[in-house]
Amino acid sequence: MTDNLVRYLQSPQAIRDRCHLLFQFVEEGRSPYFRYHRDRLDEVADFVISVTKESYPDLDIPFHSRWQHFEVGHVFRLQELDNAIAPYSPREQTKIKFDLAIVSVLVDAGAGSRWQYREVETGRIFQRSEGLAVASFRMFQKGLFSSDRDRPLQVDAAGLKNLTLQTLAKGFQVNETNPLVGLTGRLQLLQTLGAVLVKQPQFFGEHSPRSGNLVDYLLKKVAGNNTLTAPIVLQAILASIGEIWPGRFSLKGLNLGDVWQHEAIGGDRFVPFHKLSQWLTYSLLEPLEDLGIKIHDLEQLTGLAEYRNGGLFLDFGVLEIKQSELLAQSHLPSSKLIIEWRALTVILLDRIAEKMRQKLTLTSAELPLIKVLQGGTWMAGRKIASKLRSQGNPPLSLQSDGTVF
Repeated sequence: MTDNLVRYLQSPQAIRDRCHLLFQFVEEGRSPYFRYHRDRLDEVADFVISVTKESYPDLDIPFHSRWQHFEVGHVFRLQELDNAIAPYSPREQTKIKFDLAIVSVLVDAGAGSRWQYREVETGRIFQRSEGLAVASFRMFQKGLFSSDRDRPLQVDAAGLKNLTLQTLAKGFQVNETNPLVGLTGRLQLLQTLGAVLVKQPQFFGEHSPRSGNLVDYLLKKVAGNNTLTAPIVLQAILASIGEIWPGRFSLKGLNLGDVWQHEAIGGDRFVPFHKLSQWLTYSLLEPLEDLGIKIHDLEQLTGLAEYRNGGLFLDFGVLEIKQSELLAQSHLPSSKLIIEWRALTVILLDRIAEKMRQKLTLTSAELPLIKVLQGGTWMAGRKIASKLRSQGNPPLSLQSDGTVF
């Protein structure tokens, strides 16, 4: 029974099932925290469409992934990477891209409003998620996560375990006047990943384990016609690196990851989100496609339960906080308020996607959720936050340890 429950909680279906139960809980007026106003969804959909058309007027939208952040400021960093890895085989090139995406996504929790990164190569200054992307890209280029000086473009176990807080702080340009939220949490996450790479040889290799060796594992899962399903990629991520998440729930010693509990669920009370794991899944699909692999069942993955997507619905009044004093308080990811907010976000992203398709007369194949996010809801959430609050902070204050949001 426990094994079946774990498998279920690691599935996208469980995310939607459990989030829908909490959505019903709010919709029926039983939540002490939220009211739902469905009549305001159309306004949100119109806003997201307008934001999407600003960036993608022809609606030729790329996947929502870390790769888009690497090109921030119209700097062609990925061309730099492609030039550097050109001598390698296609499989090795994909491994290098896996290494980069994995380490960059894992440090992509909220940076806070005060932190910024000045890119030496361009003199440009970037903040928040894009700043973290550029910083991690430049650190990866310099071999910060590799133990092999002859192969700097990799993320291996020894390189991660030898990381120090001082080295990471220097890489992110952290000092007293430039603080990064959750720096210690990010270090612990990366060091734990280093240990997990050694403990999981079936995913990361017996000799010189590295995160990019996950490519070899996934290639064994490729089916006929060179196809691979997106849920298989997610399941591989959850099974291989699930141990890295700190202080969460576990079953039979297995860390469940981004899974929380809420009494409204009943039974085991578990509510899975797997936000960073799905963000990582989305970010590994493009390198796999570059190998000629066709990704199927992409629509089974869910929207990302994070503060930009969630903030969009609060700032437009689709969700209303019943107790206004909660807006002035700081909340842990384990709080019932935040769990409900994240669950509502997952369901509302599906509903916004459907409304956008209706308004644009597009099918789910033409406008999948992964493109709605990119176009999209994430940027719309940021834009409305910047309009309503001077520093563009989310409407709810989060106590982040650098491993959730």
